[in-house]
Amino acid sequence: MRRFDRLVRIRRMDPYREATDIYRLSVAYEFPWDFTRALELALYRTYAVPSIGRLLARTAELTERTQKRYDDTSLLLDAVVEHGFGSDRGKTAIRRINQMHRAYDISDDDMRYVLCTFVVMPKRWIDAYGWRRMSRHEIVASAVHYGTLGRHMGIKDIPETYEEFETCLDDYEAAHFAWDPDARRVSDATLDLMASWYPRPLAPLLRTTTLALLDDPLLHAFRYTPPSPATRAWVRRAVRLRGRAVRLTAPRRAPHFARQNWEIKGYPYGYRLADLGTRPVPGLRGCPVRQAEATGTEAG
Repeated sequence: MRRFDRLVRIRRMDPYREATDIYRLSVAYEFPWDFTRALELALYRTYAVPSIGRLLARTAELTERTQKRYDDTSLLLDAVVEHGFGSDRGKTAIRRINQMHRAYDISDDDMRYVLCTFVVMPKRWIDAYGWRRMSRHEIVASAVHYGTLGRHMGIKDIPETYEEFETCLDDYEAAHFAWDPDARRVSDATLDLMASWYPRPLAPLLRTTTLALLDDPLLHAFRYTPPSPATRAWVRRAVRLRGRAVRLTAPRRAPHFARQNWEIKGYPYGYRLADLGTRPVPGLRGCPVRQAEATGTEAG
């Protein structure tokens, strides 16, 4: 197999009818490392919306159980990608996602914005740092895949095209990014988690490297001191060089899913999808609803 053979295959597929199949090829074969980094940053930037950051701080999931929250989010979202919406495992993952989210008073606007980050941030990351840019088929398939996920989650007024997702994201961030001390605590805990995956002496360097990959509105919302222009240029050039190096290697022959990422630390002996995530208790840590409501409903 040659480096661009899988892209040729993707371009022969229907990005609407085979959206998840195309998205799976992109995530698990073409750009597994890039999608992992991009989706990490996608979720991270949502903390800069105070209503999201404050809720995450109240639940303490991202300040006291940061690794578990990272693991569970990655595993649940990726189960849908690996197995599809109609599979038993895909339905179980969506059911768990819905049970958790429906236990909290989350606005539809915030839910829609988070969905937008999953569509927009990977394209922006891969276009900047990947071994090639995303094709139009992959872009359309990503929007269709996450539009389907959003409908399974009951989100209203979901954008229909990538361009609409992008406009929704940019407009929402311009209107809502703001300083919040609780959101900053969640951000700091997440940066600490990312640094913890590497030897301790590297922590300051890794924090600076991560900050160098963030855009100015995000840095300003969290009140981080921006890295120097030279540091930013060095870090971004290094990540781009990694993408160019990947382009010279043989294409991946076996899929790599999130459950195979070494950053997933919490389940050395395996896990059951139905056991992942939180079990919110009404009246505690931001959970306002009755237990009957907190159980959620079956994914369709």
